[in-house]
Amino acid sequence: MTTPRPIAALLRAPVFGPVARAVLTTPYWFAGLYKLTHWPDALGEAAHFGLRPAGLVVAATIAVQLGGSVLLIAGRLSWLAAGALGVFTALATLIAHPYWTVADPAERFHAMNTFLEHIGLIGGFMVAAALVEKERAA
Repeated sequence: MTTPRPIAALLRAPVFGPVARAVLTTPYWFAGLYKLTHWPDALGEAAHFGLRPAGLVVAATIAVQLGGSVLLIAGRLSWLAAGALGVFTALATLIAHPYWTVADPAERFHAMNTFLEHIGLIGGFMVAAALVEKERAA
């Protein structure tokens, strides 16, 4: 089955890629802006997970979340942006969502779903980087 013309036109529109990448990175640029404007809360979150030195961890997190998002949305150094966001997501997921340690079955199921959603985001970054690279090659 071929793609309906209006859908194909939408997918080929120059603005579609950047908008799709902005949607994909929403949790990251939003969290980066929140951490930037709520520094004490961000430090508390880092301390909660035992991440030290908290200030350096938070600064690096903001840099990856905002820098990676901006680069990926703009389609610049997308391989680096997607890689940084992907590695950050993998590490943060392992630290913040260790579902295998949750005793209650219902809570474990919820935690596992969150973990798997984050893995899906990593796949989204991979696809986004590949599509930007394909657009550049065309």
